[in-house]
Amino acid sequence: MPLYHGYDRAGLDGQYNNRLLVPDHATHFARWKAGSVAANARFKDIAKHDVAYGAGKLENLDIYPAQPSRSGNPPILVFIHGGYWRLLDKSDFAFIAPPYVDAGITFIPINYTLIPAVTIDQIVAQVRAAIAWLYRNPEVHGGDPNRLYVSGHSAGGQLAPMALVYDWAARCLPAALVKGAVAISGLHDLEAMRRCYLNEGMNLDDGMVQRNSPIHQIPPADRPMAPLLLSVGALESPEFQRQQADYAAAWAKTQAPAAIVPAPGANHFSVIEQFADPSTALFRATRDLVLGR
Repeated sequence: MPLYHGYDRAGLDGQYNNRLLVPDHATHFARWKAGSVAANARFKDIAKHDVAYGAGKLENLDIYPAQPSRSGNPPILVFIHGGYWRLLDKSDFAFIAPPYVDAGITFIPINYTLIPAVTIDQIVAQVRAAIAWLYRNPEVHGGDPNRLYVSGHSAGGQLAPMALVYDWAARCLPAALVKGAVAISGLHDLEAMRRCYLNEGMNLDDGMVQRNSPIHQIPPADRPMAPLLLSVGALESPEFQRQQADYAAAWAKTQAPAAIVPAPGANHFSVIEQFADPSTALFRATRDLVLGR
């Protein structure tokens, strides 16, 4: 029997099991590791690691600072890693830093506590706490807190839009604290997670799905948002394609349409490599967004 969007449970599980969908996924992880080792060697004298933004063991971030320019301190690009909220670490993505730093952008990957130790509500709150901390502590990172952008991949592609649409003014911060967001292979509809194998450890209920699905948290037209950029790998599963298409359509009902950036030839893992490759449309679109071009 169909369970969700025409899939039964086995079919839905298969749509989101990226390691099965990409048999050579280990080669991507190996490239990420080698690239991250090289990046940390390059920035060993200027990078800061495991800077605490909260009290929890994984409430920390890394800072790869760009040099100030004649116009002032560099803009900030926060990066939120994926791993279905339960795997991976900010340190796995240091390889993304060099091209952004070279472009004059301070790159800051953040950690968050992983499921099942916390709920999705708590993860969303931690990400927002990290962004608030960055705004309030510019002397630590040297970036311009008034030019702060958020990006994320997969689970991070859910967390980045949730930071964009947050009511920052309720925390006595600028309403437009986040100047733009980039969601790559985003999980915008958590009902799909609730109905497949990914709900193990997440224990999603209706309220959690509604509160934390970007597709259900789009502000009304009288609360315009900063720019949103979306991308999904051309070789990703139909469900990842649907997630982005449905979110973009819903977003456009009340907000300026999101910029859709193609990622040709990319699977769920290589798409993040395109994000770090200056020759790709995804990198250039992100760079131009952050630099205000």
